[in-house]
Amino acid sequence: MKNTKILYLLLASFMLIFSACDPIVDEENLSDSTNVDGVQLVATQTPPGGNKITLKMTTPGITGYWNYNLGQALTNEYTVVYPIPGKSKFTYVGTLGSQFFTKTVDVQIDRLDTPLDPMWYSLVSKNTAAGKTWVFQGAANDDKLWWYMSPPDNPSDGYMTAWWNAGGTCCAPSDTDGKITFDLNGAANYNYYATKTGTPKKGSFILDVANKKLTITGAPILGQDRGNPAGVYNVAVLTDTELILYLPKTPQGDSGWSWRFKPL
Repeated sequence: MKNTKILYLLLASFMLIFSACDPIVDEENLSDSTNVDGVQLVATQTPPGGNKITLKMTTPGITGYWNYNLGQALTNEYTVVYPIPGKSKFTYVGTLGSQFFTKTVDVQIDRLDTPLDPMWYSLVSKNTAAGKTWVFQGAANDDKLWWYMSPPDNPSDGYMTAWWNAGGTCCAPSDTDGKITFDLNGAANYNYYATKTGTPKKGSFILDVANKKLTITGAPILGQDRGNPAGVYNVAVLTDTELILYLPKTPQGDSGWSWRFKPL
């Protein structure tokens, strides 16, 4: 009995101690270190007027990233060899402390004096303004592999296997005889033609050289029935004479898909 009384006394003491201790909350209100006008963006071309551009946000206390139109750089300073001549706008997205903001800087590119990655020339040709036209590597029911079902989720070599040769056997897409074009005439322009003499549907594209991805927006790809609604494709092969795109998973979700193109 004595031990029970001692236990009750200890429990009561702990309850009094903890109930008397109010939690201490350190409430720190976020505040802005500056305003949008105070954020300084600098674009330096090496040499002046050229296409090698260093983008820099120089204001202390600001964090964010650069959107350089062909991708994003998660840093305050980034150097890009830009492939498009003319006037371009680059965007910095950041936080002032309590709020997010965007700010842009304009750059006039007079010449492409720093060579681009070879993938760009393979896709659009060395005459980047004129661009390059691509067509399927085959025709309906020719038994060749040019539009076919592949194993899913295998970016490294999924395109090398055909689970079902749709284009070359029975079920070629309606735009088999169409074409697609890529050029850098003032922007990254993409045009889709359902037939070789049809009216183009105009869009744009992003070539992510580092990650070997091609993103098409505003217009479909040839063989769009199996295309990616988001427009993102893995670049499995890209040379002057061949373009192979691979989609890890079709909208149907049961397989991957591969496209093989050649220059027109």
